[in-house]
Amino acid sequence: MKKKPFLCLFAATLLASAALAQHSDKETKEDVARHRAMAVAHEGAAKCLEAGKGEKICMQELSVACKGMALGKYCGMRHAH
Repeated sequence: MKKKPFLCLFAATLLASAALAQHSDKETKEDVARHRAMAVAHEGAAKCLEAGKGEKICMQELSVACKGMALGKYCGMRHAH
């Protein structure tokens, strides 16, 4: 019988989380614009690497292009090397 209060609390937490995750139309449009800008910055980094400029230079350019746009020094994208 002790499971019911726990399940109710868990369900309420999930519902509250879902409600907080909703974005307004304005916030959604801002997110879309931010993702497109990050995509442009990442495309520039890909072209930089293709041109043979080296990872260090290309990552510096990516960092500058993404300043204030995304978290971390890799513009919201990390991968293993």
